[in-house]
Amino acid sequence: MSADGAGAASAEQGGWRAAPEEERRPSLGTMNASIPVPKTGLWVRRFLAFLGPGYMVSVGYMDPGNWATDIAGGSKFGYTLLSVILLSNLMAIVLQALAARLGIVTGRDLAQACRDHYSRPVNLMLWFACELAIIACDLAEVIGTAIALNLLFGIPLVYGAIITAVDVFLVLMLMQRGFRTLEAFVIALLIVIFGCFIIQIVLAAPAIHDIVGGFLPQAKIVTNPEALYIAIGIIGATVMPHNLYLHSSIVQTRAYERTEEGKRSAIRWAVTDSTIALMLALFVNAAILITAATVFHQNGRTDVEEIEQAYQLLSPMLGVGIASTLLAVALLASGVNSTVTATLAGQIVMEGFLHLRIPDWARRLITRGIAIVPVVAVTALYGDQGTNKLLVLSQVILSMQLPFAIIPLVRFVSDKRKMGAFVTPAWLTILSWMIAGVILVLDIKLLVDTFTGA
Repeated sequence: MSADGAGAASAEQGGWRAAPEEERRPSLGTMNASIPVPKTGLWVRRFLAFLGPGYMVSVGYMDPGNWATDIAGGSKFGYTLLSVILLSNLMAIVLQALAARLGIVTGRDLAQACRDHYSRPVNLMLWFACELAIIACDLAEVIGTAIALNLLFGIPLVYGAIITAVDVFLVLMLMQRGFRTLEAFVIALLIVIFGCFIIQIVLAAPAIHDIVGGFLPQAKIVTNPEALYIAIGIIGATVMPHNLYLHSSIVQTRAYERTEEGKRSAIRWAVTDSTIALMLALFVNAAILITAATVFHQNGRTDVEEIEQAYQLLSPMLGVGIASTLLAVALLASGVNSTVTATLAGQIVMEGFLHLRIPDWARRLITRGIAIVPVVAVTALYGDQGTNKLLVLSQVILSMQLPFAIIPLVRFVSDKRKMGAFVTPAWLTILSWMIAGVILVLDIKLLVDTFTGA
């Protein structure tokens, strides 16, 4: 069945509000169902056909915003917040599996599903919340890339932030070469990041029993307001709301059979792909925190909260000159990589909620422009310290937007009228609502602590 046919069939599925025929277009347009999937042969061929979307999603779970929160958490609290990284990653695996399920079964991305279910005022509110999350994410990318350019080449932060606008042309060039080229670029940079942190961990030589102890939850994470602030920043940086919209769309780039058996197979492979990729993200996030805990916290430097501080101290404290350079190279790769997924997510959200398509370059320039302005202003007024505080704040903002993406997603995939035979089983539905509840409770506590000065 063609992508258009799949979209029409999906539109007829019960539980969704009927939309005008001209609005029934597939997510990501011509990229939808553009990558062939072999129907026969070894299982590894089918797995490789589905390999890619999970790694694109995983980029958002190790973007520059994670670095600030992980470095601050490791320096100040040692290995304690490793349990938060693990919990966040497990939440991400579940939620991304739900996003893939929604996209594959209904032929809709999450934004399109919201448009077909909610009233226009609710849709506008959800769209605004998601756009705010994308801008917060883009803010982190601008800051992270600017810092990396400063550390590697001595470019001032203000000019580095402006230079990041050039990435518009990089993304456009990759997208014109097809979705597989885009995925290959992302995976190549992920390998660079992964390799840098393998070397960092070997150089830091942390004690295994300390790491294992850090993965066990401790009460002070919730009772200590400062620890909670960083913990929620880690959750916001890990479980990124716009990634749910992104994953529900890009899994549809595979030309799997739009039949019940074809969808079951596609879900199986898509979830396998995203789970493996997110375990890579877990390693990177944990490696950043472990490095900060081993090198800084254990040597009494609990004041290291900024990426520049970590860069300046890492080589002298480890006694290896290349250590700081590896950190900056990985940061630059992370910032550039995150650009690709933010661009796609922005396109998916705008088209899905508003049924509005603008040129990719215009969309990217608008989002990046909104992110560059506060970075330039804060850097000019408060210097590098203000920029790093803005980086951590952006991750808390992301966490605040999570319920606006998670609640609709869980509601849709647990609705039998919408999902039919693919409705989530009771145990998964309960687990998903528990994840949403945990995030809501943590967000509310953070807000109370922030406004009461606790």
